[in-house]
Amino acid sequence: MSGSIEVRGLSRTFHTTVRRPGFGGALRSLVAPQRVAKHAVSDIGFDVAAGELLALLGPNGAGKSTTIKMLTGILTPTSGEARVAGVVPYRDRERNARNIGAVFGQRTQLWWDLPVRESFAILRDIYEVPKAEHAVRLREFDELLDLSSFWDTRVRHLSLGQRVRCDLAAALLHDPPVVFLDEPTIGMDVVVKEQVREFLRHQVEQRGRTVLLTTHDMTEVERLAERVVLINHGRLVLDGTLEEIRRTFGSTWQVRATLADPQAEVVPLPGIAVLRREGARVVFGPEGTDGTGGPEGAGMGASRGVTVHQALKAVIERYEVTDIALDEADLEDVMRAAYAQAGDV
Repeated sequence: MSGSIEVRGLSRTFHTTVRRPGFGGALRSLVAPQRVAKHAVSDIGFDVAAGELLALLGPNGAGKSTTIKMLTGILTPTSGEARVAGVVPYRDRERNARNIGAVFGQRTQLWWDLPVRESFAILRDIYEVPKAEHAVRLREFDELLDLSSFWDTRVRHLSLGQRVRCDLAAALLHDPPVVFLDEPTIGMDVVVKEQVREFLRHQVEQRGRTVLLTTHDMTEVERLAERVVLINHGRLVLDGTLEEIRRTFGSTWQVRATLADPQAEVVPLPGIAVLRREGARVVFGPEGTDGTGGPEGAGMGASRGVTVHQALKAVIERYEVTDIALDEADLEDVMRAAYAQAGDV
């Protein structure tokens, strides 16, 4: 079964009634309501290959959750089409439900007053998973997520980290090829976050699952995703690898080298400028920058052209060095610049 996701021209418009102020306004709204259209998602399109983890990013209210709800079959799009593992989700919800797993960070699919183990048993019966397969998967999830230490605990008594780990296992008990994760690690401590990341890496790399992830945690994106789709105000504004995004929106980088010969002549390299020199210590940066964060007064986007890794390679090949280090903008800075260019400063 293919685990791919295909999205073509997907749009969703909501209509709301404007409430006018005062008693008279309320009466007018009742007699002649004024309807306003809100375009939550507008004509977006992208593909996710089987066995790929894609990060769907954007500011709050950008349309990420609405997109996931259409792909899970919860919402019907106003126009456009989507296919998840070969199924149109909002036309065949039951079949789609068997092909997907979903985790929404602030909601649970477990039964609040039952021990976790009993919730797993109910899900096993709902999805008609053979008992032997169910037992094998539970053992695997227990090894990866350490579930058995609390799976006899009622769900209402679990910590947030414990509950989300159980939700992840519950979403995968029926072995779906596609998994949707809407901010799954929100509010978790760093230890549990890393445990969840390891679990997701295992599911993608070892099990070949397709994962669509939304998150505001850029560390999570950097450690899990190779490709990012950015939407803003319901429109797709960027689709590319992390390297491409860094190259387009990254602030200036610096390569700091200590030369073996303090008297060696240092000259600019193609696309690489010498920003500062103090004896044997030399700082290189992108050509046309002032070394303080961008081109003379320009700011973001100065490092288009030569990447920091290309610069590192060029410096090592050209000079004999005893020490070398690099400074590069973190992904949070890069995405902030991307959001700003997309119109959300």
